[in-house]
This record gives sequence, C-alpha cells and structure tokens, in this order.
Amino acid sequence: MEASSSSSADAAPPLPPPHSIPTSSDQGVWADASPLLAAACRDLQDGELVHGENFSLFAAMSALEIMDPKMDSGIERSGYNSIEEAIENGVAPVPLSLDRTLDVQRSIDVMDHLFSCEATWHKGHTLAQTVFTCIYLMRMERTSSHAVLNSFCRTLRATCNAVISVVSTARTHEEEDLFTMSFGLPLRDEQDDKCLSILNSVEETISRQLRACKAQALSKKKTLEDLESLQDKPDQEEDYCRALLGRLRFRKHFYHVVMCMRKPHGRGLELARKHVASCLNELSLMLKSREFLKSQSNIMLQDDENCTTASGCQPVGFDVSLNSRLLSPTPPRAVKVLSWSNAIRYFEKLLHDLDVICALSLDPVLENALHFIVQFQKSVPDLVPRAFLQTLLVQDGKLYGQNLFSDVISRALSLPDIIGDKEFQMNEFVVQLSQLVINLLKILCTNTAWQRRKLGKSLQDWSTISIQLELALKREFGETRNVLHHENMCMRVSKQLLIWTQEHAYWVASRFLTLGFELDLYSPGEYCMVYWYMYVVFTKLIEKMQSRVLASNETSRRKGKKKRDHSKDSARDMTFSSSCLLLQCYVLLSEGLSMMLAVLRNESRSFQLPSIFNTEQERFMQHFDLLQKARVPEHISYYSFKESSSWAGITDLVKYNFFKEIQKITPSLRGSFASEPEKLVELRRIEQVAEHNRIALNIINQVGPGDPSLRVSFEFTHHPHFAVAIVKRS
Repeated sequence: MEASSSSSADAAPPLPPPHSIPTSSDQGVWADASPLLAAACRDLQDGELVHGENFSLFAAMSALEIMDPKMDSGIERSGYNSIEEAIENGVAPVPLSLDRTLDVQRSIDVMDHLFSCEATWHKGHTLAQTVFTCIYLMRMERTSSHAVLNSFCRTLRATCNAVISVVSTARTHEEEDLFTMSFGLPLRDEQDDKCLSILNSVEETISRQLRACKAQALSKKKTLEDLESLQDKPDQEEDYCRALLGRLRFRKHFYHVVMCMRKPHGRGLELARKHVASCLNELSLMLKSREFLKSQSNIMLQDDENCTTASGCQPVGFDVSLNSRLLSPTPPRAVKVLSWSNAIRYFEKLLHDLDVICALSLDPVLENALHFIVQFQKSVPDLVPRAFLQTLLVQDGKLYGQNLFSDVISRALSLPDIIGDKEFQMNEFVVQLSQLVINLLKILCTNTAWQRRKLGKSLQDWSTISIQLELALKREFGETRNVLHHENMCMRVSKQLLIWTQEHAYWVASRFLTLGFELDLYSPGEYCMVYWYMYVVFTKLIEKMQSRVLASNETSRRKGKKKRDHSKDSARDMTFSSSCLLLQCYVLLSEGLSMMLAVLRNESRSFQLPSIFNTEQERFMQHFDLLQKARVPEHISYYSFKESSSWAGITDLVKYNFFKEIQKITPSLRGSFASEPEKLVELRRIEQVAEHNRIALNIINQVGPGDPSLRVSFEFTHHPHFAVAIVKRS
C-alpha cells in the first residue's frame, strides 16, 4: 500500500519518513513486492486470495480491500489534498463569477445542490458526504462578502445542527449512527445565532428590488436608479429575484419549523404549522422558477431525474472526496445525491408529515397517542419526522412533557381519584409500567423493521410484570379475581392494573404479528398459522378490553357518580364498544382466512410448502418464538395450531360463514365512526376483504376444494394485513 501511494504521486517531492518507519539503512526491512503482486495478478482466478498463514475469515471481517471505492477512502480522490488547495485552484471562487448575471445563476445552483444534498442526508447518508461537500460551508468566513450565499449557508448550517440535536435526543436513527455523526465538521459558529437577522436583511433587499421591478413594469419608467440591480440584464431581474426569494424564504421558514417544533410541551406547534404552509408555498414557487433557469443555462438540458439543480448546470464549490478521510469509523459509501425533483418531493412529504404531527391533540389519553402513532406510520414517514414525533411524545419522562405516565395510567384505569397520588406514583409496579409505556412509545416511532424486532423483545417485559402483578395480587388478596363489593381501593387498583397490563401485552403482540405482513416476512404457505395466531391474540385482546371496561363501570357505579358524569361514561362505553366490535371484525377475518387456508391444505394439499431446510414446526417457532417465550398467549403451541387446523372442512367453513358475519357488524360501526375518517377507511377495507372472500368461498364450495382444476392465490389488494382469495380454474 505504501508503494502504491508513493507511485501515484510521482510529481510530488518525496516526504521524509516518520520516525516510526525504518530508515534506508535498514535495508533488510523493506522489499519490493511488485514482482510478487504481478505474478499473483497473472495466476489468481476469480474468488482466490493471497494471504498469510495466520489469516482467517474472522480477520477478513476487518480487512480493507484496496482499490474498492466502497472501502478504499483514497481511490476517488479529486487530486486536492486539502480544502485550501482546492480553493487555491479556484474550485470555490468568491464571487462565483465576475459576470454579475453568472454570479446569480451560480449562487442559485449552489442553493439547489445544497437542497438536494440536505434531502440525501435526511435519507440516511452522512453530512460529510452530502451537505458538507460544499466548500463554502466548510470555509464560511470566505462568503462574508457575498451576502446571499453567506446568509443561505449560515441558516442551512444552523438548521442541520438543530435537526441533529432532535434526532440524537430521540435516538430513532437507523442501525448505523451515521446521520448524527458530525466527523469534526464546522457545525456551529457564534454568528449562526444571528443567521435569521442576516437572512432577513438579504431577503428585504431582494424584496425591494422585486417590488421596484413590478413598479417599473407597470409604469414603464425607470425606477431602479436608487437600487443596485442583482445582475446586468434588466429584463431578467424580476425572474432572478423571484428565484432567489423562493429559496431564501424556504430556508427561513424551514428553520422556523424546526425551531418551533423543538419548543417544550408542544408550545410551538401552532406556529410551526403556519411555517409549514409557508414552506410548501415557497416550494411551489421554486418549481415555477425551473423553466426560467433552464432557459438561461448554456448547456444541453439533462434528464431532470439526474440533475441536482433546477437549471441543469453543475454547481461550483463542491468536492465529494475532500471529506473522505473524516469517515474513519466506516468505509466510505458511494453516495448518489438525490435529484432536485426528488428533493422537492422529499421535502413536500416531510412537511406534510410534520404538519400531521403539529395537528396532534395533546390530550393525556394513552390509547389516542398509540392510535395516532400507528396511523402516522402508515404513511411510511422518514427518520426526521419520526424523531420529531418521539421528542414531542416523551419529554422529561412525561407524556408531551406535561403528564406523568403514572397519571396517564390512572386515566387509562378510569381511576381519576388516584391521579397525582404520591403512593400510587411510587408504587414499584407503576414505576415499571411507566417505563414500559415510555419504551413502547419510543419503539413505535422507529422504522418498521426495528419496530417489529423491538416489540417482540419488549413482550418479555410486559409478560414478566404481568406475572409479578398476578403473584402479588394472589399473595395479598388470595385467589379471588372477580370484582367484589367489599374489596378495598388497593385491591381494585391492583386488579385493574393487571388487566390493563395484560391488554397491552396482547396489543403489542397484535402489532408484532401485523407488521410481519408489511415487511413481507410470511410466505403463502405460512399464512394459515399466522392468521390462526392472530385470531387467538385478537380474541384475548377483546377479552381483556371488555374486562377492563367492566371493572371501570363497577368502580363508577359504586362511587355513585353525578348525572352529568353518566353522559361522559356512556360516551366512553360506546367508544369501547365500537373498538371491541372493530376488533371482532379482525377476529372473524383472521379465523375465516385461517380456516379457508386449512381447508385448502387438508382437501387439496395446496399451501403446503415442504422444505428440506426446516419443518413446519420450525417455521412456527421462527415466527412466533418471541411470543412463545413471553407466553402470549398462555398454553398456545404449534400442537394447538396443528390440532385446530387438522379438522377444518369446507362444510364447517360454509356453515360458520365468518365473512358474512362481518357484513352484519360493519353497518352499526359506520355510524359510530362517522366523525373519524381514518376508521371509516379501515372499515371500508374490511368490508371489501370480507365481500371478496365470501364470494371466493362460495366458488370454492361449488367447485369443491379438492377439484384439481381449482387454483387459489391470495393477494393484499384491499388491506395490508388481510389477504383476498383469488379463485381461478385451469
């Protein structure tokens, strides 16, 4: 490697070796390996390797492959050894051109490319290989004489620093912590606190120029004498002003969005929404400026999907390899910067996601928070909005930074009397459950793959505390588990806490199972066992939910509530009833699909995938091992599934037409969910799955599941978790 690096720089004078390297007097230490390498290149075949006797596959894990762009940080060097050398060679001139019109064009190109780099960074690449490939950002002091570029770059750097702070606090970044690594880059400067005042000053100057251009167009007189124009072409002044203002204002409003959403207790959410709307407006204006900027470029127009600027020109002031040596913790990645069009689309989605978060009602009801996160994750948000959501939900160990989780649990138990009770807050089980709820909220804000894995592992914690609560309840109050008239408050709280814990354990299990469909973890041959397990879990979840409601109603009845409180209770009971009915639809869908697949397995031998690698029982354990270890639910095993599926026949399936039963439930739910559009959409999906599967079941029954011409497949055309049977005859 030493010989290779020295040969690649013949023009440079040889550097004196460091003291740790033997001098030329130690001739026996150094040997020319070039003939050996040349011989190896001639003789080695693909896949062969020259290695020493002590080399092992374990050592290969930490080996670096020279001349591989993904591993060798020096292979794609531009020829500049430092930023100073690049500047001396004119890579990042200030001003960007002596021609004032070209200077404005290049400034806009730099802004656009930084915009694309910022979106690429948000998608998981490093700052060093995206945003900070800009030499103007690396040496900000050089841009002090260029007000437009200086104000833009300072505000961008301050925004990046704030976003890193949010993501680091939330700890929702992906497996490799590259997003938050700064690699010693100049992320902060004392002048950055004044970035908005500098940007506002520049914006006001350009705004005055734009107003003067409009006035000139209306009066057809010269009105620009008192103002210095941006560039040398008067007929294009207005278009350049608009293009610059759109980019500067977007940068300003996006900075405000980030800073407002960082305010504690959600105090800045309303103002953040206004800035989100302004950002979206500026994005549309930036898009409108594209045609003008393209028309002014002196190059052949490239494909929009590959251009990182609106004009299609390559920006000045960037070098992708200068920071490559900063990436010591990881091999350098081959980074493809998002195109400007894709960056626009990314920021539009990001802003819509942030707007949804800002619209969140900060009521201290855990079920509402869980429902919101699940709905929010359906839009597949990226890292940054998920980080903002988590930091909003959990602040200083409190929900929204305002409500102790012990009080949140008290409300969930419908025991307002113990809200704020110190003894309840300090209870060992309440403290543990509060931490479990915090962890659950954080887990739900991670990406789908991490979320499922962490949910599976957290089930063990929910199961353990559930067992501990049950043992403590038996030890203190005996074997009685029903709510008694003479029991004291402590016993009631303990029982309701146990039921609530078990309910959430089953909720976590149901989420774990359904996420498997979103990640395509199940093969068609495994759908039968998955839907069977979902049926069992959903059934248990309904049982626990109903037990909690009954316990809550008993507590309310014995307290003798006032009349005005009964209206609140009836509304709450209606909500729980609707939730239970919706879960009952899931139960019927899961059981119906499981039995349909079991019938096809038993009578037509389809959807059986014998494998030489593992048995069906092994696949069962691979999918449900975490649930089995947590005993969720209890007394459920592969043999339970095998026994219940082996007797399934078409006669029983038609007799207990589960899909038809769903169609009897959904009309009543439609009225209950009239004010909840998301649940109405879910209800419509359920109806479509039930209707299609009911028709498919009738066809299978008429033809006969054992008919060799029958071809049945399953597709997720109407619901992400519940399949629709597609029946064909060959």
